[in-house]
Amino acid sequence: MAVHDTTRVTRTMIATALTAALLAACGGDLPEIPRPAAAWPPAQAVAAHRGASALRPEHTLAAYQQAIVDGADIVEPDLVVTKDGVLVARHENDITGTTNVATAAQFAARKTTKMIDGIPVTGWFTEDFTLAELKTLRATERIPANRPANVAYDGQFEVPTLQEVIDLVKKESAARNKTIGIYPETKHPTYFKSIGLPMEKRLVDQLTASGYKGKDAPVFIQSFEVANLKEIRAMTDMRIVQLIDNPRNGPAPNGAPRNAPYDFVAAGSKRTYADLVTPAGLKEIATYADVVAPYKEVIIPRTAANELGTHTSFVADAKAAGLKVHTWTLRPENPFLPVSMRKPDVASPAQRGDSVAEITAYLNAGIDGFFTDDPAVGRAAVSAFSK
Repeated sequence: MAVHDTTRVTRTMIATALTAALLAACGGDLPEIPRPAAAWPPAQAVAAHRGASALRPEHTLAAYQQAIVDGADIVEPDLVVTKDGVLVARHENDITGTTNVATAAQFAARKTTKMIDGIPVTGWFTEDFTLAELKTLRATERIPANRPANVAYDGQFEVPTLQEVIDLVKKESAARNKTIGIYPETKHPTYFKSIGLPMEKRLVDQLTASGYKGKDAPVFIQSFEVANLKEIRAMTDMRIVQLIDNPRNGPAPNGAPRNAPYDFVAAGSKRTYADLVTPAGLKEIATYADVVAPYKEVIIPRTAANELGTHTSFVADAKAAGLKVHTWTLRPENPFLPVSMRKPDVASPAQRGDSVAEITAYLNAGIDGFFTDDPAVGRAAVSAFSK
């Protein structure tokens, strides 16, 4: 047996033993999520974007665990589907940049090009792998230039299933006597439906079976598309979040915004995210969603000098429509921050700046929650803001 095979067997044995020990300690069932007397979620909720992804490779159990240790109120798994219909946590269904699949000789022939939301993408895709096959791969750091320390963890962690994320959250909630939420995102739902792997009922059924029931359940279901959220609303009264991408991504030649939910594009609609961020658009969102979560510059635009500008009326408009407001993504490294918040080597792609200052600006703008790649920084910002 080769060395790497021996290592894999050892890891599998350890994982099996840990799972067995946990189940035995819980009488064969994972614990229920504690429901505290206080309202959930807390004000200014800290959502761990793909886990503590500034500290561990994103969408791994290690990243979610670190996020919980660092004070996250909620962890966020992006969800895609395997060939055999299992929901797994990956940023995209293209796993080229987040796993070691490119060096796995046994899967070399599965490299292909597909049209994903109207864009040609070349790589390896979860829907071409069974869960068992996917479990032979290991996670890698997606943005190593920004997070070189995370590269040390390459090859250590599996691609987790949604159920494994849920089990971790329930275990940690019970151990800490704290309600830790889960914030699953349906990725490319129109695409997955087109290939016979619809996500909506699959997700709701799995959440319900895991104990997430009713409008007070500690869960948010999110999507950049609209039709699938309306479909999910017909299935459940769990919290729903309409994500809003930057309305000005991909400007048309005349400078007009054209970024739109892909289900709008697929249906031939001319509406874009710019239509959804108007007062009328927000009132429409409020008919099926509880929260609206725009790209951060919808709330506080950047100036020409890449500094924070004056906040827009978005938060006030959303709240007037009856919506809570979350935003994304607040990252600690210099390239993601306004120029004046970068330090000390402003040209470094990995140097950390003053992320607390950026988060505080959004808290002052009235948001109810935010996604951060470093929940410890997010927790520090909220704690200081609340004093």
